[in-house]
Amino acid sequence: MTGSPGTGTKAGGLAIYVDADACPVKEEVVRVAERHGLVVTFVSNGGLRPSRDPMIRNVVVSKGADAADDWIVETAGPGDVAVTADIPLAARLVAKGVHVLGPTGRPFTPETIGMAVAMRDLKQHLRETGESKGYNASFSPRDRSAFLSALDQAVRRALKTAAG
Repeated sequence: MTGSPGTGTKAGGLAIYVDADACPVKEEVVRVAERHGLVVTFVSNGGLRPSRDPMIRNVVVSKGADAADDWIVETAGPGDVAVTADIPLAARLVAKGVHVLGPTGRPFTPETIGMAVAMRDLKQHLRETGESKGYNASFSPRDRSAFLSALDQAVRRALKTAAG
């Protein structure tokens, strides 16, 4: 499935959107979505493995900078859930009322997104000036477990909000 807004939208309810390029928790997202009967849309610049599951949608966008981010922002709505490690994308989604999680289970909320953006900008500045090498910690089984728990909680919160 190639992407334009609307092709990966939800069918009458909450949906999960995943910034799928280099996302280490795709299988965990599918597990939680299956448990709750939700549509998952993986958005990428390419390289997604097709799925026969009608509840899993793959959207391939152009190779342009931020094309996947722009598609997710245009398509996700208030109350949906999104998974991304991209802080600027998370900020755009939080502003729309989307429940956003990083792949380690870290929630991005209206209360925390400002600090996350500031820390990202500081780290980028330190890398650019040579003060930091910019190494990222490896993704651990503990991160995977924390993500599963956080995603399940975020979905439950979003479903509860949508219901009432």
